[in-house]
Amino acid sequence: MKWLSDDRLDHLRELAVEPDFSATQYQLGGELARGGMGTVYLAEDTKLNRQVAIKVLNPPDVTTDLRERMIREAQIIARLEHPGIVPVHDVGTLPDGRVFYAMKYVRGRRLDEYAAETESIRDRLRKFQSACDAVAFAHAHGVIHRDLKPQNIMIGSFGEVLVLDWGVAKILRQHEPASEADTLRLPREGAAPFPTGSLSDAVTTEGTIIGTRHYMSPEQARGEVDRLDERSDVYSLGAVLCFLLTNESPNTTRPRVINPKVSKAAEAICLKAMSPEMDARYATAVELSRDVGKLLDEEPVSAYRENVFEKTGRWAAKNRFLILLVLAYLVMRIFFIFTSRS
Repeated sequence: MKWLSDDRLDHLRELAVEPDFSATQYQLGGELARGGMGTVYLAEDTKLNRQVAIKVLNPPDVTTDLRERMIREAQIIARLEHPGIVPVHDVGTLPDGRVFYAMKYVRGRRLDEYAAETESIRDRLRKFQSACDAVAFAHAHGVIHRDLKPQNIMIGSFGEVLVLDWGVAKILRQHEPASEADTLRLPREGAAPFPTGSLSDAVTTEGTIIGTRHYMSPEQARGEVDRLDERSDVYSLGAVLCFLLTNESPNTTRPRVINPKVSKAAEAICLKAMSPEMDARYATAVELSRDVGKLLDEEPVSAYRENVFEKTGRWAAKNRFLILLVLAYLVMRIFFIFTSRS
């Protein structure tokens, strides 16, 4: 009897679970990422001659409930037509019952990878503003993300910012309590949707607590599904901002303690967005983005009340070129006065 090696057995297992796309217009390439519910592959769209990313349910998860969730995820993304949200091109079912959907293949880096290569805080803040704009668009269409973190924000090859992974999104209904039908949940504890980060950071208990440790809001961590709204995403955006300012995952330490170069105004924006009390946070992602814009323009932000000296210093920093011109003019005037007397 001829025994198969472990490598050969592993290869056979991979072939057994590899999705069969022979009846579709897609030719699978390599695996891009694997999460708790699905696997994402690079594929070639043979009809349109373009590369796409295809998300497919993992074999053990082929249940009616998860198939419906996968389709619902694709529908949620498809309704959010925004430059900052990856568009869905197609959705379907394979012969083995697995649901898939095809989306734009994004070339680029995750926000945490971008931050590791970009020291400029101003550049980081501009990218953050773009992420806020995409999230605000989703909120305007009644969808909250619920798992915003640097690993779920992509910087494209042309500098575009895209918010990924709407697999645990929630549809809001005005004046109606949240229900399980309005919720896309991770299938089991420790699972994480695409793109994968640290699996140990993804948290869910009986489908109620959803998000990523250090980035989820307090109400999410308590499993208070009925209370979740736009402000829950605002908290997560504040945590992302804190990471961009300090290069560390947010914790109980104030940003300025971690990085003394962080301005008081920037820290105040973080702390307001990440307030434990929902009513104390920015009401919308638009308001958060607006304050970050004021910070970039060296204008006063709503989250921080300046004293007279700080106002003067900020005005001087913003108008330093004008101040230098005035000083240069005064020096020349004094020079001419003294030279004309001699």
